[in-house]
Amino acid sequence: MLLNCDLGESYGSWTMGLDEEVMHHIHQANIACGFHAGDPLTLEHTLDLAARHGVSVGAHPAYPDLVGFGRRSMALSADELRATLRYQIAALDGMAACHGLALAYVKPHGALYNDMMADAAVRATVMHTVASYHRPLALMLQATPEADRHREEAAPWNLPLLFEAFADRCYTDDGRLLSRRQPGAVHDHRRTLTQVEQLIETGTVTTVSGKRLPLSADTLCVHGDNPEAVAVVAEIRTLVDLG
Repeated sequence: MLLNCDLGESYGSWTMGLDEEVMHHIHQANIACGFHAGDPLTLEHTLDLAARHGVSVGAHPAYPDLVGFGRRSMALSADELRATLRYQIAALDGMAACHGLALAYVKPHGALYNDMMADAAVRATVMHTVASYHRPLALMLQATPEADRHREEAAPWNLPLLFEAFADRCYTDDGRLLSRRQPGAVHDHRRTLTQVEQLIETGTVTTVSGKRLPLSADTLCVHGDNPEAVAVVAEIRTLVDLG
């Protein structure tokens, strides 16, 4: 199983995350493209880090919501969303090429990711946009019990999918992430490591009600926004390497 992390989210004098500390623990860097976070200098620095550590890079596009960090849904038309995605993907793709890197995948950010998972029309636009890029890219989306349906949706466009699970998030019985407004939505250190071990060993997670839920995941989302989180990522990487 691969480890992915959202990076390159600093902006101007505002610093977000510990990119340098976490980069050498991960396999995939989801790099902000400037619409929810990230600026050109931050992107350059993050891509340089990825190149030095041999980390695969993906575009992490968002709704044009810099003030809200991309966490607010926006009522874009399909054409607007397609253009918004292409603009961000192409920008990061071009900058990556300057560092000798080939953009490998796209993982939508924040509200756009949530809308993609909940709304078939949004998901179709995202899938078609990624599939119609001028060269092949994969799309990263949440691993859920509906994975087979998502594969069927992607098949007409020959779009490769990467399914991700979350190391530190509690799941509902239907395979969704428990709302952060609910108690226990985010696991502590011990529970995070337990969930990772379970995913590696059995391909399941234990839901909020105690049910064992099968999840077929290619990659695991981790976080590196504080020293404690980076330490957990290091432990997760050890578990993944041993598994």
